[in-house]
Amino acid sequence: MSRNLIPLSVAASLLGGTAMADVPSVAVDIAPVHSLVARVMQGVGEPSLIVAPGATPHEYNLRPSEAAALQEADLVFWVSPDLTPWLDDAIETLAGDATVTALLEVDGTMELPFREGALFEAHSHGDEGHDDHDHGAHDHDDKHDDHDHDDHAHDEDHDGHGHAEHAEEAGHDHDDHDHEEHDHDHEEHADHGHEGHNHGDHDPHAWLSPDNGAVWLNAIASQLSAADPDNAGAYFANAAAGREELAALSDEINSILDPVRDRNFIVFHDAYQYFESAFDFPASGAISVSDASDPSPARIAEIQKRVVDQGVTCVLSEPQFDPGIVDAVMDGSRANTGVLDPLGSDLKPGPDLYGKVLRNLATALADCL
Repeated sequence: MSRNLIPLSVAASLLGGTAMADVPSVAVDIAPVHSLVARVMQGVGEPSLIVAPGATPHEYNLRPSEAAALQEADLVFWVSPDLTPWLDDAIETLAGDATVTALLEVDGTMELPFREGALFEAHSHGDEGHDDHDHGAHDHDDKHDDHDHDDHAHDEDHDGHGHAEHAEEAGHDHDDHDHEEHDHDHEEHADHGHEGHNHGDHDPHAWLSPDNGAVWLNAIASQLSAADPDNAGAYFANAAAGREELAALSDEINSILDPVRDRNFIVFHDAYQYFESAFDFPASGAISVSDASDPSPARIAEIQKRVVDQGVTCVLSEPQFDPGIVDAVMDGSRANTGVLDPLGSDLKPGPDLYGKVLRNLATALADCL
C-alpha cells in the first residue's frame, strides 16, 4: 500500500539544448529490495540504500548520509514495519512528502504468518499456509565492499545541511524505542515464542520468494512511471526483463536443490519460509525466532533434540549473529555447518544482488547437506 499516490510533477531542465526530465530520487530499505529497484531503474538512475550492507534490519541506527537520502527522496520503497519497525518513524519524519510503498502490502504478494516455536508448530490463529489478506499466491558480517564503504564515508563528510540533526533526532527516538521493546520482546520470546509479538502477524522476509520479487518488480515500475512518465517505457521493460531472469533463476535453484531434497536442516533464525515454500524445501526448525532475538535455553534444547531425532544433516548460521549459539546446538552432533545470508551482506549492492542472494542460499544449502 502506498501513501501520497498522487503522481509527482516531473521538472524539466535544458541541458545542452535538450529537454531532460529529472529522474526521481529513490530511497530503499534493504539491499535485496534495493536490487529490485535498481533493476527497474537500470539505465535511468540509481536508488539510495538506507540499511548498510552487513547490518541487521531488525535494529539499526541511521547514519547522517542515510537520513539525508530519506529526506531527499521522492519515492521510498521498503518491506514493511514488520521488518524494520524503527524505520516507520524515520520515514514519517524525514520523507513525509514522498510516495511511500510498503511492498509487503502490494496486491499479489504472498504473505505467510509467523511460525510458532522452534519446530514450527501450527500458527496460533490456525493458519496453515497462505494468509488471504487480499493477496494472491505465491541479515551479515562486517565485510563491506570497499567501494560501498568509501561511499558511506564520503557521504558522511558532507552532511552540513541539517541532515545530521535529523539523523540524531530520528536515531535517538527509535534507538530508545528499540532498546525498550527489544528487552520486552526478549522476555516474551524466552517463554512463549511469538506470543505477544508486536511486529504484526506476517513474516516480513518475503523477498526470499522470487514470486514476490516478480510481483514487486511490477509495483516498483508502476510507482516510478507515475513519478517519471518520460521513462515509463524503460521502467516497464526493465521489470519485464527482470521477471524473465527470476523465472530462469527459479529453474536453476530447483536444479541445485533436487539432489538434496531428502535431507534435513536447521536454520539460525526463522527467516527462510518464503524460500522454503517457493522451492518446496522445508527446514526442520530454527534456533531463533523471526526477529533473531536470542533463543531461550529451552528452545536450544528443543533444537538439539530435533537434530538427534531427525538425523539432521546440516545446521546453518548467519554471518552477523553469534556463532556460539550454533556451537551450543551442535554440541555432540556430527551435522555439517554452513552459512546462509538472506541479505547479501558481502555482495556489492546493485541490480544483480537479488539473484545472487537467492542463488547463494541454494548453493550454501546444497553444499552443507
